[in-house]
Amino acid sequence: MQVHVEEISPVKKRVNIEVPAEQVDAEIEKVYAGIQKKAKLQGFRPGKAPMQLIKRTYSDTMRDEVMRRIYEQTLFKALGEHKIEPVDSPTVESDILQQGAPFKFSALVEVLPEILLTGYTGLAVKKETYVPNQDSIEAELKRMQENMAQLVPMSDDAVVENGDVVTADYTFSVEGFPNETSTAEDAQIEVGANQLIPGFEEGLVGMKNGETKEIHVTLPEGYRLPEAVGKEGVFTVTLKEGKHKELPELDDEFARQFGEYETIEQLRAKMVEFREKHETDRIQGELKDRIVQALIDKNPLEVPDSLIKRQLDAMLENLKNRLQSQHMSIEMMGLDDNGFRERFRDAAADKVRGGMLLMALVTKENIAVADEDLAKRYELIAAGNPDMLDRVKEYYESNHNAKNSLFAEIKEDKAIDFLLSSAVITEVDASELKQAEA
Repeated sequence: MQVHVEEISPVKKRVNIEVPAEQVDAEIEKVYAGIQKKAKLQGFRPGKAPMQLIKRTYSDTMRDEVMRRIYEQTLFKALGEHKIEPVDSPTVESDILQQGAPFKFSALVEVLPEILLTGYTGLAVKKETYVPNQDSIEAELKRMQENMAQLVPMSDDAVVENGDVVTADYTFSVEGFPNETSTAEDAQIEVGANQLIPGFEEGLVGMKNGETKEIHVTLPEGYRLPEAVGKEGVFTVTLKEGKHKELPELDDEFARQFGEYETIEQLRAKMVEFREKHETDRIQGELKDRIVQALIDKNPLEVPDSLIKRQLDAMLENLKNRLQSQHMSIEMMGLDDNGFRERFRDAAADKVRGGMLLMALVTKENIAVADEDLAKRYELIAAGNPDMLDRVKEYYESNHNAKNSLFAEIKEDKAIDFLLSSAVITEVDASELKQAEA
């Protein structure tokens, strides 16, 4: 057997193998003999059909089986001898298998790149400065107030305003598109929520109970029928009932409805505390992302396509699960599977690069997981619930693969902390960061 290895790139090798004719012929005869023992051909008892007929009838079956055997006998042996560790199944191309001739094939193999980690101390990164924002607290209180609003039927002489919720029947048609029609009965519409075609909700403002009105709109970009974009659509609407939102007062009674608060100021104080934690966690998370990106920038790295594909598959599956829990889909975001993979390929590649570089740092700096690290992670997962803590420990202690994944996650986090411990961190305003990352 002759083996020649070509370096295609830092992550791709082509392994060229030539199997001598004698070995090929021996395998062909073995396979034909095995087929002959089991073959059921008309006019012959099993195992008694002449070899000439077997060869004429089962040549394709023989070829597939011999090639499979040769791959198993030679390819993995060659990979082992040349210390090549594939990260995915090799892609094989071959000549036509022929008796009496050598068999040549090649395997394109993806491998992990060699990582020579440098320049990972003293990385310069920017961190957003946390700024308290009372306006955001008041906006959240306003949202809570809206959620607890009571819907009160409006009087016959009242008119619809933004924020009202109306019940209406309507028909819809598009100029020049006779099939583009629809009807709805007892449709519930929150006016001003901007959930329907632009212009429709605005047209409801000023209507009274029992009134019928035509509302003309221009079909926007992204309309489900592309050729109708820019055309005029007409809603014929009958308002059956309108309801105004009656908001509760933001007072102590309002605060007490959330259980643990006696005054509205206690509720505000807790919201300030919650926002500060939420924002500082976000800022720290984004800082960690930037330090990993800085590590990638210092250590450019080509990564295997197969690992990028796996990362994209995981990201897509996670997104679909999140959207499904919200009764949504990626199609509602204007994407499909291929569109998602194209749009987020670079992000997936950087995710793979970052993970590989961090694991290289773990090895280089001998970063290990102590019992204390594991105990802290169990507590974090259990979120302060003692009963849950016992179940978390039991799960990871009894699941070898899950525990290994958790160890890898802790090591990665400790590697990021190691980078941050020596980094040059400059705090800047959020607006400056947005401009720099735009």
